[in-house]
Amino acid sequence: MVTKKQVKEVKNIFFDGVYHFAVGRRKAAVAQVRVYCDKKGVDNQGLIVNGKVFDEYFMTNAQKEAFMGALRTTGLQDTCAVSVLVKGGGLSGQAEAVRLGISRALVKFDETLRPALKSEGFLTRDARVVERKKPGLRKARRSPQWSKR
Repeated sequence: MVTKKQVKEVKNIFFDGVYHFAVGRRKAAVAQVRVYCDKKGVDNQGLIVNGKVFDEYFMTNAQKEAFMGALRTTGLQDTCAVSVLVKGGGLSGQAEAVRLGISRALVKFDETLRPALKSEGFLTRDARVVERKKPGLRKARRSPQWSKR
C-alpha cells in the first residue's frame, strides 16, 4: 500500500539527461512518452504516469501488461525510466496509447529493436474508434423497435 507521503515524493521525481520522445494514440487517448535509457537499476519508481507510479495509475493486470509489454519484449525493463503524460479516453485506451508511445520511443533509441516490437504488434496504431450515432437511430446502428400497429 502506498501512503500519501510516498505519492508526494514520487511527484517530485525529475529525470535528467537524454531522453527519447514519442506520442502514442488509441481511441480518444493521447500519451506523450519520454524514455530515459541511460538509467541503471531502475525499479517501479522510474515508471511514472501523470505524476504517479504506474502501479497506482493502472490498476488491472491487463493495463499493467500493456504498459510493460514493449519494455519486457526488448529486455529493457530494468534499465529504462519512463515518464508519461496521458490524457483523454479511459484507462484501457490510455494503457494501449502508452504502449505505442513507449514502442516508438524505443525504436528511436535503438533501431535494432524494431523487428522484435513489430512482430509483437506494438508498433501498429489501432485505429478503431467508437462509431458515431446517426439521426433516427437509437445508437450507431440500432434502429427503434418496430411495431406492427
